[in-house]
Amino acid sequence: MSNHTVVVFPASGGIGGSTVKHLLPRISPQDLVFIARHPEKLEFVSTAGVTVCGADYDNDSDLERAFDGVHTLILISYASVEHEHRAKRQQFAINAALRSGVKYIFYGSLGYGGNPASNQSMAHECVSRNSGFDYTVIREGLYSESYPLYTSSFDNPVGEILIPHNGLGPGIAWVKREELGEGTAELLSRFIKDPSSFGYRRKIVLLSGSKTLSLKGTVEILSKLAQRPVHILPVSVEEFAAQPQNFANFTYRGVDHSTAWTSTFEAFRRGEGAYVSPLLGELIKHTLLLFMYFIV
Repeated sequence: MSNHTVVVFPASGGIGGSTVKHLLPRISPQDLVFIARHPEKLEFVSTAGVTVCGADYDNDSDLERAFDGVHTLILISYASVEHEHRAKRQQFAINAALRSGVKYIFYGSLGYGGNPASNQSMAHECVSRNSGFDYTVIREGLYSESYPLYTSSFDNPVGEILIPHNGLGPGIAWVKREELGEGTAELLSRFIKDPSSFGYRRKIVLLSGSKTLSLKGTVEILSKLAQRPVHILPVSVEEFAAQPQNFANFTYRGVDHSTAWTSTFEAFRRGEGAYVSPLLGELIKHTLLLFMYFIV
């Protein structure tokens, strides 16, 4: 592998798959490695000359040597609401990358926390402990395809959406996964082309939609798409967690995390999903689509 080898891990799934798609026309295939738990899902890129490998976030031996020979890693956050387990697996992957000599990590995570300029990152500690290492933290705005997580798994026959929130107050700067992947790929491309002048080194950046929409406004769009009245009915945390679909969606490894998930609604009340950044629009240079046109 060359000194400029770029790895995407995990390279399948919503954000990973979109990032992979938009990297292909931007970076030489010989410099790209895509790693996924199910590498067969990436067969479509192998014909382009890209190296495809298998590794699992939950497998120590997989990760221990997965990043050997890699200069730049796009590390996409572990997809789970299990906070402690997720943090441990991500930390293991980062440590494995540092042991393998990775020089730069683009770390992608969900865009909570408001204005990224007012936040700090534990990545600063990695820099102080590892000479020659740098990073960019990419906070990905809440993608519109994930709306069921915030609407008690809404489906068309449902007239009431029972959540511990009244739908009012600060909204969400929804964004499409396709656009998040394109923005991430463009950031990486700019770094690879001219690392010395890359303006986002050691920074936290936010890729968000261009406007906010309240949960009430979001549900009004769902109502139009369902062609029937749909509204939010505020309920307690316990009532939210007791809904069968939430138990099913938020149970991992036999543990029900639906009550813990309701902290998301408190974050919305604090405005943590409502911060709008112009960066994504600047990176992809076209108008971001309105939520109602790409909800799925």
